[in-house]
Amino acid sequence: MPTAIAVTSADMALPPQDERTLPAVVLRDVERRPLEQVLAEMQALVEHHGHVIVVCSQAAPTAVQRRLYTLRSLMESDRIALFRPDLPPLGLAVLARQLRQLASCDISPGVLASAGRLLVHYIHAGALLGSVARLDRVPVGLKSHAKSWMPGSQFGVLAHPEPHLVRITPEAGLPGPEFGTWMLLAKGQLPSDWVTTTLAPSWKVQGLRETQLPAESPGWWGTGKLVEFCSYLPDLSVLYQLVTSVRRSQCHWCGIDVIGDRCVFCSATPPVHDSPPRKQLENRTAVG
Repeated sequence: MPTAIAVTSADMALPPQDERTLPAVVLRDVERRPLEQVLAEMQALVEHHGHVIVVCSQAAPTAVQRRLYTLRSLMESDRIALFRPDLPPLGLAVLARQLRQLASCDISPGVLASAGRLLVHYIHAGALLGSVARLDRVPVGLKSHAKSWMPGSQFGVLAHPEPHLVRITPEAGLPGPEFGTWMLLAKGQLPSDWVTTTLAPSWKVQGLRETQLPAESPGWWGTGKLVEFCSYLPDLSVLYQLVTSVRRSQCHWCGIDVIGDRCVFCSATPPVHDSPPRKQLENRTAVG
């Protein structure tokens, strides 16, 4: 069975991007249900799929995050990966869907789990906000804070890959990707078409779709008056080529194949070997 990609709420399980996109496993109310029940559910997932990658937002309630770590600890399993990249909720949902696309391919669990760290660099995630007064995840200057109290003020904010904030004017724009992408947007309580009429054309997006706003988005952005957006690579062939072109290595602790310098399943990093002193090396060279 392919590796399971799990999310912590139904609104993080986006509709399939293509016919090969696997369904997400939704871990519903993990912090509210009895521990024994959730533990049995996770054990069944591991037994059925072999490995489980749980994609969890950093904006998720602390109780959810604690429960996930508790489950992994109780199972003493290196077959559960907890992946919590620093992305806004909509961007995280997009990344989870990309992993669901790749899960249908001949990619090993360790490489698939590591792929999230690679693909996150190709995601541009931000929002149009009616206020930045409570925004604490992107640097906001005092002038912007003051202007956010002015009636009708709107701000374009890019949270990833590099923070950027502008006050919306006819000339305002945000730095976008230098490669072809699609855009997904989710509307909150802000009536505006700036994202579709101005931002999307300036980014030269190749497709535009809309979805519901994740429940964690208002908390992440500090306001419910927003339109969240995310540009991403939609094609499975491109995603597959990106992931399979990276050099693989074997985790020295659990033995699975990974890409990058850290195993997402056991959290092991490559051992650091002390280099011989320079003088000792010179002496060896002289003797040889």
